[in-house]
Amino acid sequence: MSKKILIIEDEVSIAELEKDYLELSGFEVMIETTGDTGLLAALKENVNLVILDLMLPGMDGFEVCKRIREEKDIPVLMVSAKKEDIDKIRGLGLGADDYITKPFSPSELVARVKAHMARYERLVGSNIHKNEIIEIRGIKIDKTARRVYVNGEEKAFTTKEFDLLTFLAENPNHVFTKEELFNKIWDMESIGDIATVTVHIKKIREKIEFDTSKPQYIETIWGVGYRFKV
Repeated sequence: MSKKILIIEDEVSIAELEKDYLELSGFEVMIETTGDTGLLAALKENVNLVILDLMLPGMDGFEVCKRIREEKDIPVLMVSAKKEDIDKIRGLGLGADDYITKPFSPSELVARVKAHMARYERLVGSNIHKNEIIEIRGIKIDKTARRVYVNGEEKAFTTKEFDLLTFLAENPNHVFTKEELFNKIWDMESIGDIATVTVHIKKIREKIEFDTSKPQYIETIWGVGYRFKV
């Protein structure tokens, strides 16, 4: 059964070109041209990945991404002609898995789609009968159910946030550079941006730390990287 991709893009010619290349790679593709209809399709249709333009009529891409993340954990690839780092950081902070700046080649888009889709399937496709649990000082990470509890309260994590937290917790007191974490969690060195590591660490701290200015779990080792303290 082919995987279904939703393109939310108001420039029809661009959307159709993306659709053609993705269909040639075996994907089923649907297109929506406004933020409102795109969000509705993302939530109601059984789609496996969303390609989301930033500048849309009605609801913009940031809000669409935020709403999708509140209900679904599928990969979201944000695309935009805006090159400013602040837009990239904001998009990643809202839960986007990738940020691609226009113009880009259709083949690059297909490569990123395949990489994110493959990684997502590896992460959620395992059938482990006994739940693997990590418990450290009030944090409980259920690796099998992919759920995180902080002092008994469940916290919502995106796919990459969960992977990053789990990896650090499984390797306590080990200092990792941003490059090492990016290569381990994203597995796409040639088509990514290590700035996403900093964004995801910040989001994780907001969910697990009592005081983000004085983190008790994920420490910043200045000039080197991060470590999970036990």
